Amino acid sequence: MADENPVIIEVAMNGETRPERNPNVPLEPEAIAEEALALFDAGTSLIHAHSGDIRLTGQAAADRYLAAWRPVLAERPDALWYPTLAGGATQAEMCDHVEIIAKEVPLRMGVVDPGSTNIGSPGDDDIPAGFVYTNSYDDVRYSFELCERLKLGPSLAIYEPGFLQTTLSYHRAGRLPAGSMVKFYFGGPCGLFGTTPGCTFGLSPTEHALAAYQDMVEGTGLPWSVSVWGGDLMETPVARQAVERGGHLHIGLEEYWHPERQPTNLELLEQAKQLCAEIGRPVASFAETERILALPAR
Repeated sequence: MADENPVIIEVAMNGETRPERNPNVPLEPEAIAEEALALFDAGTSLIHAHSGDIRLTGQAAADRYLAAWRPVLAERPDALWYPTLAGGATQAEMCDHVEIIAKEVPLRMGVVDPGSTNIGSPGDDDIPAGFVYTNSYDDVRYSFELCERLKLGPSLAIYEPGFLQTTLSYHRAGRLPAGSMVKFYFGGPCGLFGTTPGCTFGLSPTEHALAAYQDMVEGTGLPWSVSVWGGDLMETPVARQAVERGGHLHIGLEEYWHPERQPTNLELLEQAKQLCAEIGRPVASFAETERILALPAR
């Protein structure tokens, strides 16, 4: 029997997706604000957003985020959203804008990437080429301590099982900040940046792969969600499996890719809502999402 607990549908609305990959992606502050409000009106309770220019750090990055999110939060002061890391050379540079934003507007969550992995796409010879996305143990500690100090619930991107092992080490030590949620990132056929199959990361979006992650978090009580990067979550078994087993959904144009379709974030949200309705779990509100995640009090 399906779990009747509400489903958090998180929309990762843009990421590093460019218009040539999907022309519907919102990248300018005005477009981000307009789409965020439309998504909240349509039923999402949590949005992850990039600023549209990940090269910006510190005050410049914060200013661009604030240009988008001030008007949203003026209309929806209880809205739940969080920015990404910036493209700085150190973990401090990658995170400085978060503290600036948190002083200016309501912010309840932060992001922690607790590990390292290879990121790329097929090269000219169809062999994987790219770079190492590096987050050392010291970097992870810095991000967790920042979330704890600012009272932000960490959104934990689990690209590989090792990312989860580090997270669970903090949990066992009683050092995982309140409000933590683990996001199982499954590698679709095209990975983060590719438009042709051949270079991806992590576990493939299969029933057994999700079961392995579930085994790892068994007994922790940590809320978790699923997403597919470089593919279509709804075409895989893990979307239905997650909703049936008490998990949540992480969707959006940051991760979606299909060679023949270019949907909007709103269309992806409607598909997720339909799946929840079929299984018999309601979609979580802001207040229910805050309760499920046990976000720190402000």
